[in-house]
Amino acid sequence: MTLHESDTLEFKKSLSLIEPALKSVCGFLNHHGGVISFGRTNTGAIVGVDPTDHSLRILSQQITSRIKPEITPDIRVIEEEGKHLIVVTVPEGISKPYYLDGIAYMRTGTENRVIPPDEIKRMILTINQPPWDREICPGATIDDIDAAIVYDFLAKAKDERRHDADASASVSSILKKLHLLKNGVPTNTAILLFGKDPQQFIHQAEIRCGHFSGTDVTSPCISMKLIGGQLMRQIDDTVSFILSEIRKSARVVPGKTRREEHWDYPPEAVRESVINALCHRDYRSVAHAQVRILAGQLQIWNPGKLPNVLTVESLKIDHLSLPRNTAVADLLFLAGFIEQWGSGTIHMVKACREQTLPDPEFMELDDSFSVTFTRSSINRLMEEPNLINDRQKQALVYLQQHPGITSAEYAKQFACTQKTAQRDLSELETLHIVLKEGKTKSTVYLLNNPFRTFL
Repeated sequence: MTLHESDTLEFKKSLSLIEPALKSVCGFLNHHGGVISFGRTNTGAIVGVDPTDHSLRILSQQITSRIKPEITPDIRVIEEEGKHLIVVTVPEGISKPYYLDGIAYMRTGTENRVIPPDEIKRMILTINQPPWDREICPGATIDDIDAAIVYDFLAKAKDERRHDADASASVSSILKKLHLLKNGVPTNTAILLFGKDPQQFIHQAEIRCGHFSGTDVTSPCISMKLIGGQLMRQIDDTVSFILSEIRKSARVVPGKTRREEHWDYPPEAVRESVINALCHRDYRSVAHAQVRILAGQLQIWNPGKLPNVLTVESLKIDHLSLPRNTAVADLLFLAGFIEQWGSGTIHMVKACREQTLPDPEFMELDDSFSVTFTRSSINRLMEEPNLINDRQKQALVYLQQHPGITSAEYAKQFACTQKTAQRDLSELETLHIVLKEGKTKSTVYLLNNPFRTFL
């Protein structure tokens, strides 16, 4: 089996690389633990090391003397392929944050990044702090719960997940079974999802929506709405606001009796992004979640960064589901809003690609997270046909009748230079009108499927 470096695995070719290895030890302690293997190249190939008593003692002393709080490392010598390896196993630390020579590191992917002061402060504050969504809601009582919403939720949970809660039970009994009461007092999650007026107790639990005429929020505002109420209603109302504000094209497709509609942004991706923003936001922050509809873009913001184990890059590939608010996520799962497989962002990417949009841009900034969608190329072309030149338009017709085209074929077919052909095709690729396959001389450009009916 081929091994690869990861957020929990590091290879060092020799013991001379103790310095970078110490950063990994510190990074693992502040993350989810990991293993460092001395005697492997960064590709995983075994080269072996000489595990003398002196070298093992130096390694142990370096770890115990330079990393604080002090830990006792688990250092072992193993044999593979007839060669010796030194393996250092690092558990997740129980006294975070840990420092190497006064600097705290966090493991992110295969890198060890310096933890900034504000993140260290947040780490210290959250040690032994119960999750916000499982804390009691100060001042709230069972009378602040809307019974009709609770019973409606049970009906959804039965339909979506075959949940077996007793719909004839009292509201307090239902909330207790759902772990939403503590000593008879509703938790924050109970008020957020089932409260008569959640914002009376959790004023930041709103989403601010705005539609602007320009490319940023300093341009004139076309419409604005502040959406409150209980969480599941917020999700539906926010998606409805977005779909009422964004544009939708419609065209008659040859051979079909019904018109084909094409949104600026795929509704399923929009809904997934709104759910994520409200489910995973940091409710300890006083900031609102935001929806910004701009000229050519849709942005959805929420307070709170990704869990340390995730990066913006990992959101586009298979990854674990790591909800910040596990109690909220559990209820949204029962109601059929989420799947809890970590697949939501992957579905966003897939929906965008199928509808000729660029991949959604995931970004962390300060203490917030955002998703940015860029408008569909089909809708842009319907309104701006001169977005592409005559050669490019002829190329689309050509690609409807041929499986693909190379830059050399393009240059010959449309009587232009190779450089012009490459530029034209590159522009079509940027607009997601064509897809590129292969590299260098074997590169072929294919028509993106949605454009086969567009023309």
